[in-house]
Amino acid sequence: MKNGKSRPEYSIVSIRILVLIYAILCVLTVLFSRNFFIDTLHNGEVPQRLNFIVFMIIPAGLLVILGISGFGLFSDIISRRAGSKFKARLLAYFTIIVVFTITPVIIITIGALNEIVRFWHSVDTASATAAANNLVANNYLLHTERFENILKQNNFSGQNTKLPQDIAAMQTFRFKDGIWQERSFTGKENFRLYSLPSAENGFPVRELPRDRDTIRYVQRQGQNTIIVINYDLGEDFDTGRDALENQTARFDTVNLLRENLRPLLFFFYGVFFLPTLLMTVIIAISFTRRITHPIVELTEATRRVAEGDFAIQILSRRNDELGLLIRSFNAMVQDLEKSRAALVKSEKISIWQNMAQQLAHEIKNPLTPIKLSAERVLRRWRNEPDKIGEILESSMMAIIQETEGLSTLLNEFRTLSKPMEPSQTWTDLRESVEELINAYSTSYPQIQFDINHVEKGITVKIEKHRITQILTNLIINAIDAMNGTGSIEIRTDIVKKRDVLYCRISVKDTGKGIGKQDSNLVFTPYYTTKESGTGLGLPIVERIVNDHGGAIWFDSAEGMGTTFYIDLPAEKNEEEK
Repeated sequence: MKNGKSRPEYSIVSIRILVLIYAILCVLTVLFSRNFFIDTLHNGEVPQRLNFIVFMIIPAGLLVILGISGFGLFSDIISRRAGSKFKARLLAYFTIIVVFTITPVIIITIGALNEIVRFWHSVDTASATAAANNLVANNYLLHTERFENILKQNNFSGQNTKLPQDIAAMQTFRFKDGIWQERSFTGKENFRLYSLPSAENGFPVRELPRDRDTIRYVQRQGQNTIIVINYDLGEDFDTGRDALENQTARFDTVNLLRENLRPLLFFFYGVFFLPTLLMTVIIAISFTRRITHPIVELTEATRRVAEGDFAIQILSRRNDELGLLIRSFNAMVQDLEKSRAALVKSEKISIWQNMAQQLAHEIKNPLTPIKLSAERVLRRWRNEPDKIGEILESSMMAIIQETEGLSTLLNEFRTLSKPMEPSQTWTDLRESVEELINAYSTSYPQIQFDINHVEKGITVKIEKHRITQILTNLIINAIDAMNGTGSIEIRTDIVKKRDVLYCRISVKDTGKGIGKQDSNLVFTPYYTTKESGTGLGLPIVERIVNDHGGAIWFDSAEGMGTTFYIDLPAEKNEEEK
């Protein structure tokens, strides 16, 4: 807070940036998860450790940010900073909502995955694949046997124009000029060969795509002639076989996925689901900080206004209801400051008027005996000058006594009215109390003074003569209240208020106490219940204590005694404890 104005302290990353990062993260999650599933379903294996480490960089970074945010919130709660409980409550509500939202989804997902795994275990893919492969092999074997029967029943000399059923083509090659060249071709054009598959009698090895959907037989007709006979397996033979091989590979992938399901799920949730969840919690913490910060500012500002600081103003750029509340608060504080200034001015005028009247009254009272004493001496001097010595001493003593009373009254009035600068001097309290009590215990032997509870090593921030002035007024009042007989106890305690140490001094007597009708007038200037009192002692004590950053109050019961309490800024030397 600077120059009486508080500035909002939000997180380094704003809510808008966090939301933007969250949106980018969702898009990347969708894109990478699609590639993840495609690669996994094709390979059926868990991604390599290096890929896992690379993918986990984002969740690790988010965990660090979440840890820092959570530690800050936890520190606020431990140190009981303003607004920490409200932040924790908001975050708890958000967490409960998230848990209630995702729990059914997680339960349904786990149940569905269990059913899928159970179904996979119930499917015997190996038996189905083996049966299909046997069927293809037997089908091929039947076609081969039929082809052999056709070869036995027919003479393929190269001159037949009509081909038997299931024979797709017949092609003749002749060896000429050092190479095998086509001599004749009969049948379907798509079965034509542009090179000799083999020069040996029998079934050549099938090669795809050359021998697609066909079985070829090579028949040698002499040294320089070879006939290639093509048997038609049908258009879907090799297509179906390829499909069966693909499905067999897929079945193998499914079996591999079934074995690696749990690691894959762990990888998926750790890489894709965890970052979004962490980002959601981070945004929630930022939202709670943003929501509670104006309330914390208002709380702190209200406390400072209650302490009398009317110069505070809260800076806010919000245009919502909280911003309106802050602007209203600032306007209220300004109005309070104006009202307080006017009230203080009015009170000062009233106080000075009352003090002037009281001072005039207090000065007028001793003037009457002074005047009477002087007139008495003057009359005796005129009428019986030889007998003036009989009244001279008593009249002069009365004048001197009343004059000293006026001098004391004016000195106390001067002390009460003039400005008093706070002291920067530290005074040992125990030493000052001992010196003061030593003097009074000799003068008042009928009074028992108890200072055993005044701790050593305590220093108060006030001049020595001021603390002596305070204690002297309180002790004299206590002696007068006890009519010179009783006990006075002085004790000290260390208290802490708003991180500042204070020494609490208590002065307790066993006198007649203060009546209820006088309780509200004790610190009023010129109010006194003593015949010879000025009524300025306690007001002066209150003025000294307040100007040194302390406080004074009392507890009293009629017939039981009175205890005055004074709090002054203090330090405690532990070595002297």
